[in-house]
Amino acid sequence: MAAWTWRFEKADGAEVQPSVQPEEFTTQGDAESWIGEHWKALKEGGADQVRLYEDAAEIYGPMSLHSDEG
Repeated sequence: MAAWTWRFEKADGAEVQPSVQPEEFTTQGDAESWIGEHWKALKEGGADQVRLYEDAAEIYGPMSLHSDEG
């Protein structure tokens, strides 16, 4: 069974530890729902962007956690 995981990064791509510890997700939808609930706390904790992986394969990213409002 596939595991969906997030990688948390600074704007330059350096990996950072997330301020909210994610679980291992069994579906892409679960992973995306989680990031939708926690992106603000993750951003405040120092992550600028995220990448989504299915096992070792990168599905997409980097996806910025900064909204376009500022």
